[in-house]
Parts: sequence; structure tokens; C-alpha cells
Amino acid sequence: MAKTNTGKLSFSLWLNLIMFGFMGQVAWAVENNFFNLYMLKIGGDMHDISVMIGVSAVVAFLTTLFMGSLSDKINKRKIFISAGYILWGLTVVSFAIINPEFIAKIMGTEAGAAVSATVILVIIMDGLMTFMGSTSNDAAFNAWVTDIGTSSNRSKIESLLAIIPVVATLAVTGSFGAIFGDSKEVGQKEYSLYFLILGAVVTVCGIIGIFTIKESRTNVKTTAGFVETLVYGFKPSVIKNNKSLYISLVCMGIFSVSSQVFFPYIFIYLDKHLDMSELGSKLNIGTIILLVAYVAVMVGVLIYIISMSDKKGKAPYLFPAAVVYLIGLVCVFFADDNILYFIFAALATIVGYGLLMIMLGAAVRDFTPEDKTGQLQGIRMIFSVLLPMLIGPTVAEKISNAYSTTTYTNDYGEVLATPAPHIFLAAAAIGIVIFIPLVFLSKEFKKAQK
Repeated sequence: MAKTNTGKLSFSLWLNLIMFGFMGQVAWAVENNFFNLYMLKIGGDMHDISVMIGVSAVVAFLTTLFMGSLSDKINKRKIFISAGYILWGLTVVSFAIINPEFIAKIMGTEAGAAVSATVILVIIMDGLMTFMGSTSNDAAFNAWVTDIGTSSNRSKIESLLAIIPVVATLAVTGSFGAIFGDSKEVGQKEYSLYFLILGAVVTVCGIIGIFTIKESRTNVKTTAGFVETLVYGFKPSVIKNNKSLYISLVCMGIFSVSSQVFFPYIFIYLDKHLDMSELGSKLNIGTIILLVAYVAVMVGVLIYIISMSDKKGKAPYLFPAAVVYLIGLVCVFFADDNILYFIFAALATIVGYGLLMIMLGAAVRDFTPEDKTGQLQGIRMIFSVLLPMLIGPTVAEKISNAYSTTTYTNDYGEVLATPAPHIFLAAAAIGIVIFIPLVFLSKEFKKAQK
């Protein structure tokens, strides 16, 4: 195996964790955030985004369940990761030509009349892209990460994997700005260029993996048939014997549903509800110093808790992380369109969100049987992706339709509602339920430490 008794990981393993974790999260950041913006660009609305997210969630779950079980059955991770990333990148590239103008030429009609067809095609291709991404990242890469980890290093691994999405989102945002320039209205040409570049980089990452990834299941033998492997995680006996794992998954599910109420719409909210152009006029030396100090304290708290959680256990930090996350969401709601208040509240939310994601992710990996990692990735996806992405965006859509007070007109003359601040309050209301299973998870952590 690639891990040692001390839980120390080699340089090459850290390199692969960073490279595949980062590029995977860059691709997901584009799909989960900027694809939503792109859906608006081609004439879709919040309902279309909700449908796209729901289709993606179902595909992600089924793919991870099937491919994760298959990777366990044949004792291979590398081929799924490398080939999956290569094909994932190629599907991203295909979006460079999917737009109403191109579809209109094929249909022999005006661009406005091709909007519906384009929206449907984007949803279908997004499902195909999700299949490739879930095969390589959700099924194989996540199982590989669980394979190489131990209870003594998982908080560090989860910390890296929790920080990577933030860095990836910043990288995506920064590269968007670099490619699109200062233009407020982003055109199809810029989107196409971005999809070409991103897809090429993801494909290259998969090619590199052919030479850098080492198999993590070389000493594991699977005698069960494939169907038995596929349904393993649904068996009542398995649930009973792995109570700690399923409690962790319930916590993950509640947390993920809460975050999916607002997360898919955060960039749309920033772009359409908040006027970020006013930020410069609101900053002065005192405010900048306060903001820097605030960020420094938040980062310090994160680093301290991450470093201590592997030594003292994760149980003491579960409830404080949940409290910070929920209070942050409520503060974001009350910040409404006040940009500075929004930034301070959002940073607190991010800290709570990050800590919960680290602790719950580590818990799921800690309590996953080492010889069943691939088979149980599909079960993890039910709680972390399928249910959250079906429920969360639907809640956000209903709430925004009821409470949104601002609208905008898209490129095709359609007047659409923007996400309402109430989505953050709804996320907090759902998230507060997590305290019930956290009580039981805390007990399971304490029992595991004895």
C-alpha cells in the first residue's frame, strides 16, 4: 500500500493529491458556478439551472456508484483517474461551440429561436461531462485518497482537499478576469476560449497521471460478484455494522443540502444582486486594515484547529464549526446589498463551512472500511451530491421566485429574477438540523479514540 504505519505520505503522493485535487476542483468550480452563469448567458433561467444541477446530481450518483464498485472489483484506480480526466477535459472543450448562434446555424433559424434547443443540449452535455468527472474524481480519485490515508493524517489530507476548492475558485475567477479583461459583458468568444483552455489543461493532467499515479489497492482481493459489490452499501447489515460511517454521512447530507441552497447561485448573486463596482468607494485605510486583520484571525483559527484535530480528535470542533457556519449565513442574509457587511459575514461563513467540510470529510474516510472504499463512494454521493443537489437548488429557486426584488434582462430580452438574500436564511434553517446527528457523531468519535 502507499501508506505507512506512521501515516506519513511521500512527496509524489502529495504532488498527485494537489495536482488531481486542484484540477478536479477547477473543473467542478467552472461547472458548479460559471456553468450556471453560462446558462443565463445562453438564455436559461433559475429553473433551467435547477434542472441542470438535478440531472448532474443523478448522473454523478449513478456514475460513482457503478464506477466506484467497478474499480474495487478490478482493483484498479489509475485507469479510471487518468482516462477519466482525459475524457473529462474533452467534454469541457465541446462547450466552446455550444451556443444559440451555432445551434441556430444548424437549425437554419434565428438565435433567439434556438435558445430552448441550446439549453437542452447544454443540460445533456453537462450530464456527459459529469459522467466523466464523477468517474475520474468522485469515484476513483476519492477512493484513491481514502486508500492512501490513515486516521492519523486524514485531517491534514482533508484540510488540503478543503482548501483546494477555495484556491480553485479563486484561480477560476482570476483566470476568467484575465481572459475576459475589463469588459462587463462577457461574449461567446471569451467563453469559448475559456472552455478550450480549461478542457486542454484537464486533459493534460490526465495524461500526466499515466506516469505519476501509483495503484493503491495492489494487495486487496475482492471475491464478491459485481452485483453484490454494487449493492453492498445498501444492505441493512452493512449499515448496522458501520453505524459510525452512516451517521457521518447523515451529517454530511444535511450540511450539503444547506450549502447547495446558496452555493450554486453565489456568483450569480454577486453579479446580479450586489454591485461589486461600488466596493472600491467603500474601502479606506481603516477598513482595509480591519479586513486584513479579520482574515488573518480567521486563517489562524483554521490552521490551529486543523493542526489540533489530528492530535486531540475531531469531536471538540464539530459543534463550534456548525455554529460559526450558521451564524455566518444569518449575517449574510442581514447584510443584504451592503457589500462590506457581506464580505465580513461571508468570510465567517467560509470558515465554518471549511471546518465542517474538513471534519465531516475526515469522518467519512475514517469510518470507511479500507477494503470497500470504491463500493461506498456511491453511498457517499447520495448524501454529498444527489440529495443536496436535488433539494438545495429547488429550495433556492422557490424562495427567490417568492422573495426576489430585483430583476435583469438577458441577451435575448427575457426579464429574469435574481437570487434573493433569503436563500442564505433558508440554508441556515436547514443547516440547524445538523446538531441532532452531530451529537451521535461526536460520541462515535470519542468511542473510536478509546
